[in-house]
Amino acid sequence: MSTSIVRLDAAVAAEISAPPAERLIAGTPQLELRNYFSDATRQFFAGRWSATRGKWRVRYTENELCVMTAGKVVIESASGERASFAAGDAFVVPAGFTGTWEVTEDCTKIYAIFEARG
Repeated sequence: MSTSIVRLDAAVAAEISAPPAERLIAGTPQLELRNYFSDATRQFFAGRWSATRGKWRVRYTENELCVMTAGKVVIESASGERASFAAGDAFVVPAGFTGTWEVTEDCTKIYAIFEARG
C-alpha cells in the first residue's frame, strides 16, 4: 500500500449508475462516482460523487462525511427530520440512517466513508 498523499482532483474514470428502481421516488438521476482512495482493509474510502436531480430512498450501513462543492440537496430521515445542504456545507450521515436523498440542483460532493466490519 502506498503512503503517498492522494489528490482528489486527478483524472480518474467515473463509475456511472442510477439509484435502484425500487428506491427511486422521483426523476431519473444519474450518479457519478470517482473513488480516489481505498485503504487496505477496504473499510475507508474517499472520493467525489455527483448526481443530477431526483429523489430516492437511502439506507446507510457506513458513516459518511460529505462536503458539498456544488449544487443543493435535501436529506430527510425516516422520522421526518429535514436538512438542506449547498456548496460549502459539510455534514456527516451516520451508519443506520434511513430516509431520502433529494438532489434539487445537480450536485457534487467530496466524501470520506468508513464502513465497520462486523
